[in-house]
Amino acid sequence: MQKIIEIKDVTVYRGQTRVFNDLSLEITRGCHTAILGPNGAGKSTLLKLLSRDLYPVQRDGSYIRLFGRERWNVWELRDHFGIVSHDLQQQYLGNARGMNVILSGYYSSIDTAWHQQFSAEDKERANRLMHALGVAELKDRTFSELSTGEQRRFLLGRALINNPETLVLDEPTSGLDLKACFQYLDIVRGLMREGKTIILVTHHIHEIPPEISRVVLLKDGEVVSDGEKPEVLTAKNLSHLFDTPIALVHTNGFYQAVPATV
Repeated sequence: MQKIIEIKDVTVYRGQTRVFNDLSLEITRGCHTAILGPNGAGKSTLLKLLSRDLYPVQRDGSYIRLFGRERWNVWELRDHFGIVSHDLQQQYLGNARGMNVILSGYYSSIDTAWHQQFSAEDKERANRLMHALGVAELKDRTFSELSTGEQRRFLLGRALINNPETLVLDEPTSGLDLKACFQYLDIVRGLMREGKTIILVTHHIHEIPPEISRVVLLKDGEVVSDGEKPEVLTAKNLSHLFDTPIALVHTNGFYQAVPATV
C-alpha cells in the first residue's frame, strides 16, 4: 500500500521549546488511524507539520514525505490531502457566506476574493456537497451565524471540494452536543465507506469510530504506543497516557473513558 505519511527522525521546535525529538511515524492509504494524546502531547504541532505551516530541523536522514514526496506545491497537495483543524475554525472570517466557505477550498483561502474565478461546475459541486452534508439551506448564512456543528460541516465541505484521497480531522466533535456529534460521526463513517482514508487527531476517545483500525498514542512529543485499536485502547495504556486512573466502556464499536475510581 502507498504510504500517505512518512515522518522519519524529525526534531521540531516551536519557539525555544522542543516538541519532537526523533519522531517517526508512517501511515498507509486505507489505514484509518486515530492519533490520541492529552493536551501538550504535540498533536497541534503534528498538524502544522502536515499542513506545511511548520518545518522540522534540517539534518541528514530526517524527512517528512507526503504521498512519497518531500516537496509539494500546495495547489497540488490539496487534491490529495484535506485538513479540517480547530485553528482553521477559529481563524475563519465570520462574515463569509456558507457557499463561499465551501468554494474557498479551491484556493485554500479564508473566504473568497473578487479575483478568484469559479465555474458553474465548481458551484454545482459545492451545492452537491452542501446537500450531502445537510447544510444546503444555510448556504447564504454567514459563518458567525452558524452553530459550531454547522461550521464544522462547512469546513469539511471546504476540504472535500477538491476530492482529496485523505482527510485529517482535528478533534472533529469538540464543542458539539450529542445529536450534532453523532451526526458528524455518521458523515465521517460514510466517507470511510466511500474510500477516503481518515486520520483523526484528538484527545476525545468517544469520537473514534468503529472503522478506525489503528491507534497511535502520543505523549510529551513521543509515540508511546502504536498498533491495532483493541491492543492499544486499554485501560492501562490510557491511564498512563492521561496520568489518571481510567476504565473503559466498549459498545457498538465505540469506546468511552470513565473514572476508574470514585
